[in-house]
Amino acid sequence: MKHAGAEALDRLEALLADVRRLPGLKERSRGVFYKGGKAILHFHEDPAGLFADLKVGTAFVRHDVSDAARQRAFARVLKTTLA
Repeated sequence: MKHAGAEALDRLEALLADVRRLPGLKERSRGVFYKGGKAILHFHEDPAGLFADLKVGTAFVRHDVSDAARQRAFARVLKTTLA
């Protein structure tokens, strides 16, 4: 599974805009977010869809963000994780 390219990130732009508004996160390159100097969130694409990898503890957990409903659900998970 490869990291999301520009076209895939374009499809996630509404979600990315929401993530950019969250306090404490820094987008070092498009779609790659850090918190406190450590990578916490990035995106992947493959034939099965679009995925967000969110660091929880010491491991990244993969979330399907292929459509608007899944993106909204992921945004809720992200906000809870960061709280």
